[in-house]
Amino acid sequence: MSGHPILVRRAEPGDAEAIHSIFCGPKAIAGTLQIPYGSVEMWRKRIADFPPEDHLLVATIASEVVGNLGLNTWPKSPRRRHVGYVGMAVRDDRQGHGVGSALMVSVIELADRWLNLQRLELSVYTDNLAAMALYRKFGFAIEGTCRAYAFRDGQYVDAYLMARLHPSFRGGTAQSEALK
Repeated sequence: MSGHPILVRRAEPGDAEAIHSIFCGPKAIAGTLQIPYGSVEMWRKRIADFPPEDHLLVATIASEVVGNLGLNTWPKSPRRRHVGYVGMAVRDDRQGHGVGSALMVSVIELADRWLNLQRLELSVYTDNLAAMALYRKFGFAIEGTCRAYAFRDGQYVDAYLMARLHPSFRGGTAQSEALK
């Protein structure tokens, strides 16, 4: 597409218009839980109010924001502080060009090397084959199916729950082991 590298950084208030434009694309909307017609002001407020324990990243090409990824964590929950939840969107015209991969590399590095997260979770619509392939490439596996997970384009759609465990994680339960 272009010779410029994809750079990932933390989102800033000035990114609101670009993030808004990502969610104006029909493919981006169809792959997320966002609804059409969100405002730039809504995104300004979300960025400004983003909890400090969570991380909102953007992918840029030649300083232009073309994708975003949120990583939500639960540091105040003793039983879930080892988990992060990932949500991502890439601008329609930049899908399939490495933006999603750049965001995944960055969030996994952040989770594994800086936040000590042992588990990353996400949900993906069962018909979003490209996203599932991306997530599998980074070690995510389907753990379950949520029927009628969300209302999209006039109908209820299913989603898979996917997760990735840190490569050195040795957790699990006796029940999990017994099911193998």
